[in-house]
Amino acid sequence: MRIMSWNINGIRAVHKKGLFVPFIKKYQPDILCLQETKAEQKQSEVDLPEYQEYWNSAEKKGYSGTAIFSKTKPLSVTNGFPPEIAKKFGLVADTYGDPQTEGRVIAAEFPDFYVVSVYTPNAKDDLSRIPLRHKQWDPAFLEYMKYLERQGKPVIFCGDLNVAHTEDDLARPKQNEGLKGFTKEEREGIQKIIDAGFVDTFRIFTKGSGHYTWWSHFANARARNVGWRIDYIFVSEKLAKKVKKAEILPEVLGSDHCPVSIEV
Repeated sequence: MRIMSWNINGIRAVHKKGLFVPFIKKYQPDILCLQETKAEQKQSEVDLPEYQEYWNSAEKKGYSGTAIFSKTKPLSVTNGFPPEIAKKFGLVADTYGDPQTEGRVIAAEFPDFYVVSVYTPNAKDDLSRIPLRHKQWDPAFLEYMKYLERQGKPVIFCGDLNVAHTEDDLARPKQNEGLKGFTKEEREGIQKIIDAGFVDTFRIFTKGSGHYTWWSHFANARARNVGWRIDYIFVSEKLAKKVKKAEILPEVLGSDHCPVSIEV
């Protein structure tokens, strides 16, 4: 089974470029998790009859949003955090908006596991969303993943977590120390995920630097591979041994991010 994740940075834009359907046909993911769809399902002109589509779109038009496309119909699909978890961590609106209405999390239950697509809030250039990330979002998301595990099935969660975990996960760590995406608070959020027993699948197979999933539009960064690895697929520990392959696919164009993939 192939599970893929891609921050598509606007499904309508990628489809308009003629790049989305050929990507699907080439890689044939069994489950595809999308982030930053920037659309409602009714606005998408993508027609994939072999897939069931599930969307969690932001209330704000043309913003954020997640989706799961699956060849197999899930048993159930849930949008957002459970209210009790959101309440526990005080996940409420800040000056930028309400993360609960930004379409940032969608979870699909299958017979043997859960799959979650997530688009973590950006800390912002002035780091004004660090308190939201550090005190509310990251702990709430981890609590949700542990809650799903307690339902008796392992979890696969993937998406744009908007953080490079270690110095190996970005081309210029020294210059970016303390900037958005590479603050100690954001990195701590990833470390707590790993400490809780979730496994960064790419790092099972590939160590070292030079492997990135996002590149700035400036200064020809993608061609020079001056990038960041901020898109991940994590699995519950009990699933890690079943992951046979984990890849980053920088050759897939259409977004400032590229897809990531695992085979289970």
